[in-house]
Amino acid sequence: MKKILITGVAGFLGSNLANFLIEKNYEVIGIDNLIGGDLDNINKKVKFYNFDCQNFEKINKLCKDVDCIYHCAAMAHEGLSVFSPVEISKSNVVATSSVVAAGINNKVRRIIYCSSMARYGKQKIPFTEEMKTQPVDPYGICKVAGEDILKVLCNLNKVEWVIAVPHNIIGPNQKYDDPYRNVISIFLNRILQGKPPMIYGDGNQKRCFSYVDDCIYCLYGMLVNKNVVNQVINIGPDEEFVSINEVAEICSNITGSNLKSEYILDRPQEVVEATCSANKARTLLNYETKISLHDGIKKTYEHIKKRGPKEFKYYIDIEIDNDLTPTTWKNKLI
Repeated sequence: MKKILITGVAGFLGSNLANFLIEKNYEVIGIDNLIGGDLDNINKKVKFYNFDCQNFEKINKLCKDVDCIYHCAAMAHEGLSVFSPVEISKSNVVATSSVVAAGINNKVRRIIYCSSMARYGKQKIPFTEEMKTQPVDPYGICKVAGEDILKVLCNLNKVEWVIAVPHNIIGPNQKYDDPYRNVISIFLNRILQGKPPMIYGDGNQKRCFSYVDDCIYCLYGMLVNKNVVNQVINIGPDEEFVSINEVAEICSNITGSNLKSEYILDRPQEVVEATCSANKARTLLNYETKISLHDGIKKTYEHIKKRGPKEFKYYIDIEIDNDLTPTTWKNKLI
């Protein structure tokens, strides 16, 4: 039985990936600091360790006899990173360096790094893997730095690497009491509390959203396929490109809510239109979108409704507090 290490195993992507791999009879070791993750998300068959990926000594010991590392752990707060760059940088750059070094030190076969669509910034859509990285916020800069650390060190030490670029993932186990990210989960959690969706700007920002199972299929292919080695691959749909206004309407229709959306000032550095081409994933991983946006939102809603609505937790401190800082965050209005 091959041993797989997943960082961020209590988080959204990591927990769903662990469930999938366990069903495939892999031995799964998981790490999480439980800042953004939830113990309830962790499969009981996962050998779980509660510590931060920045702790090189601990992760180095865990990597013994590991075949592949999935580095899913991250403070994936793109908008917040403009106002909390210190915390976001530590949790991404330092942690990634630690994970990569430990993997190389223990001669793992392959490291799969979960990057972000933030790597592309405000370039012309759809984003393709051949584009130069042009991030416009500290989070995106950190994810690109992680990519560079991975490539340089793995190439030098002859360790296989793959960079996955998922975008706007939705589904069960997503943290829905986080006021800084996950727009669909925020909408649904607010609606279940009898509050309307809260939209930054005019709501004409456009995105594609990925259902988590479709992403997991691609991540598994990155583990077992040879044609993906040393490749950057966008994973997620490019068919349903919708505005945030449309997303709010879908959420309202699914929940039966008639509450009208509230509009507030837009966030600095927010990318207006962002979607990735899935052509490379179709070619290398036989990717296809199996869950539509409507069905994905419905499944997400059912999960949140079952667990029950939660008050939002402002668990990351604002480091830059000025006139540009969204009032929803500094005054805890969400």
